[in-house]
Amino acid sequence: MHIAVNTRLLLSGRLEGIGRVAHELLQRLPGQLPQARFSFLFDRPHDRQFIYSPAISAVELFPPARHPFLYLAWFEGRVAQWLNRQRPDVFFSPDAYLSLRARVPQVPLFHDLAFEHFPHDIDRLHRWHYRTFFPRYAHQATRILTVSEATRQDLISTYGTPPDRIVVAPNACSSVFGPSSSEVQAACRARFSGGQPFFLSVGAIQPRKNLTLLLRAFDRFKSETGHPARLLLVGRKAWRYGEVERIYAGLTHRADVEFTGFVSDAELNVLYGSSLALCYVSRYEGFGLPLLEAMEAETAVVASDIAALREVGGDAARYVGVDDVSGLASVLAQLAVDAGLRASLIERGRQQRQRFSWEGSAAVVARVLAEAAARVRRRGQPGPSV
Repeated sequence: MHIAVNTRLLLSGRLEGIGRVAHELLQRLPGQLPQARFSFLFDRPHDRQFIYSPAISAVELFPPARHPFLYLAWFEGRVAQWLNRQRPDVFFSPDAYLSLRARVPQVPLFHDLAFEHFPHDIDRLHRWHYRTFFPRYAHQATRILTVSEATRQDLISTYGTPPDRIVVAPNACSSVFGPSSSEVQAACRARFSGGQPFFLSVGAIQPRKNLTLLLRAFDRFKSETGHPARLLLVGRKAWRYGEVERIYAGLTHRADVEFTGFVSDAELNVLYGSSLALCYVSRYEGFGLPLLEAMEAETAVVASDIAALREVGGDAARYVGVDDVSGLASVLAQLAVDAGLRASLIERGRQQRQRFSWEGSAAVVARVLAEAAARVRRRGQPGPSV
């Protein structure tokens, strides 16, 4: 079996989000499909570290696709030409982009439909592109993979995708995350929070992450309790973060809030393990990987009460409404002083994290790719048309 893969997000030193998911899955696929050969389609010169197996060949197709017009040039131009000429058994796209002009079976991995529910969080051109093409990708696909049952249900309700065409392959956690010693934790607090205990937020600073709720709740918690805890917000400034800056400027206790910017995975792991709790209160997520990372680092978790985070967190997190400032402030107050509550959540996290593994998800991806290729070969046609 010949499998072509969209690998444009495998970027050396810049693996973020979907690129990291692709890296974790693709390094395991050759082991899951030992009889297959793979063509990795890059949109720029590639790094040999991403050629995980002798069964993988690299194909460089230009131009680099990082803009809606270049998406069209790459997927509907160069990729379509290559696929129609080489005719692999299936084309797998870990970022869900497909080639509508390609005449081969295609399997996208959908992470979320945030652009459908929060369209004004992104610029007009990207919004047009996503909302124009992603429904067509869902219709074109031979089979669809998603990272959560929440995203699966979203595809069904938003695009009318038949349920039997969608299979869930959950995200999992990198092996870099794990517990830190008490000495390492103390050094982390000395470096990042002046030796004080701290709550942690992880994620790019943008409207959907709902950091305005967290800032308001933290300020109320400080005013009501006088507790010395601080708040560290880890993540780069992504887009439309002006409201976060405005709320921060008006906080009574803004001196106890620190924006760290981007940190390495090794630093992030220690920050998780040294914190009182991870506070992840997004308005919408397709999965919620920081919850698993926090569980691996053995820290307590507070999350917003939305479907994807409930799915990942199970009974190992405390949940609050996405607009509930007082409720979140109350949870912070409890976690700040109740070591027993934190220990209970950590123990539940040890159990919950066992439900997610990259090996298990890669096995699901491998099965779906093999089934898509085999079904289309039996029918003698490439699958649903636009």
